[in-house]
Amino acid sequence: MSLNDQWMQRDLKVLWHPCTQMKDHEKLPLIPIRRGEGVWLEDFDGKRYLDAVSSWWVNVFGHGNPRISQRIKDQLDSLEHVMLAGFSHQPVVELSERLVQITPAGLSRVFYADNGSSGIEVALKMSFHYWHNLGQPNKQRFVTLTNSYHGETVAAMSVGDVDLFTDTYKALLLDTLKVPSPDCYLRPEGMSWEEHSRNMFAAMEQTLAEHHQEVAAVIVEPLIQGAGGMRMYHPIYLTLLREACDRYGVHLIHDEIAVGFGRTGSMFACEQAGITPDFLVLSKALTGGFLPMAAVLTTDQVYAAFYDDYATLRAFLHSHTYTGNPLACAAALATLDIFRDDQVIEANKLLAARMNTATAHLVDHPHVAEVRQTGMALAIEMVQDKASKSAYPWQQRRGLKVYQHALSRGALLRPLGNVVYFLPPYVITPEQIDFLAEVATEGIDLATRATISVDVTADLYPDFRDPG
Repeated sequence: MSLNDQWMQRDLKVLWHPCTQMKDHEKLPLIPIRRGEGVWLEDFDGKRYLDAVSSWWVNVFGHGNPRISQRIKDQLDSLEHVMLAGFSHQPVVELSERLVQITPAGLSRVFYADNGSSGIEVALKMSFHYWHNLGQPNKQRFVTLTNSYHGETVAAMSVGDVDLFTDTYKALLLDTLKVPSPDCYLRPEGMSWEEHSRNMFAAMEQTLAEHHQEVAAVIVEPLIQGAGGMRMYHPIYLTLLREACDRYGVHLIHDEIAVGFGRTGSMFACEQAGITPDFLVLSKALTGGFLPMAAVLTTDQVYAAFYDDYATLRAFLHSHTYTGNPLACAAALATLDIFRDDQVIEANKLLAARMNTATAHLVDHPHVAEVRQTGMALAIEMVQDKASKSAYPWQQRRGLKVYQHALSRGALLRPLGNVVYFLPPYVITPEQIDFLAEVATEGIDLATRATISVDVTADLYPDFRDPG
């Protein structure tokens, strides 16, 4: 028995993996990873895999980045952890100063959590509590977009719109208002992204006009709806949304957990609309994939609504044990140093262009409806019928075929249902991008040529996409 097999057998006896039907692993082997370096992951049998999805979108500077590793090691010599209630430490102060400096003007306060979903909970609770403190307790609902995903804690699920994730838990969820997404994949033929996004804003305008007195905040994933299938839209929607939120007295929450830190072509997606949200939620790439952490940035106006004598009970009584952990802060500081010193955003323009040219031929593939791109995120949507954009039944798991082929070729290319996507580390080379495009093309050819027969319940989650 190989070392891979040994570790896999030990794993399956004790572990329950995320976003996984564990029975799949009766036929689909787990891959135990021994080490990572740069864009590569290596298993216990010595096979390497090019990590095309940055291990769920976090390792933006690759695995084992020596600058981030060293910063964590240095921090270990002085302080590994101290609670942030009543105490502070150098890394968390410096990181907060840096985040305030690099994010849009007006975001002046930083609150820390442990992961993206928890960060979303913080933003939702802060907004709700703000209006309560201002004597407007009726403002307690949230507006969200269809096809959105904001995490898997209860409140985060409530503002998402992926039925497969939420149906079981409907009795637990908040009552939210859902507005049609500006997703440009659904635009009429010949219409530009900007025009479609403008047109789709009418539904948001109407919702806010009718419900603003009961709405605390609107929450969106700016520019890219990640787990919803890498669906994309134009920045004009965000510009219009900011203006409407100001006009109707509603908070704007930007979930930049996936799209922040250079993924969309700018440091933060909101920059492309020239706006400042009331809450900016960051995680994933914040620590370069080394340690879990989330940051919620907000304004002095929000902060002031909680600042009062203790007896008023206006304080934001929310905490995480590992809030502002020094080791995670050290990793984040090293990550920000790399962005600053290596001019990453500028360098990514060439890589993004190479992603575009390397996949351009797939536009003409008979079972590809769209190849879309925003910055360093590119998605290829496989369909049953190109003309009508008729999707393959999700039960056929065409994306799984691409995933399995990619593994056989030495690439980690895990699709979202029928959407094959590249979210590579920023240290990838043009030649490695070409390799990924080649592997993806082979996988798409195999997946779309195969005849797959499964029982399909037509009305069961018709728009389902695997969580990637």
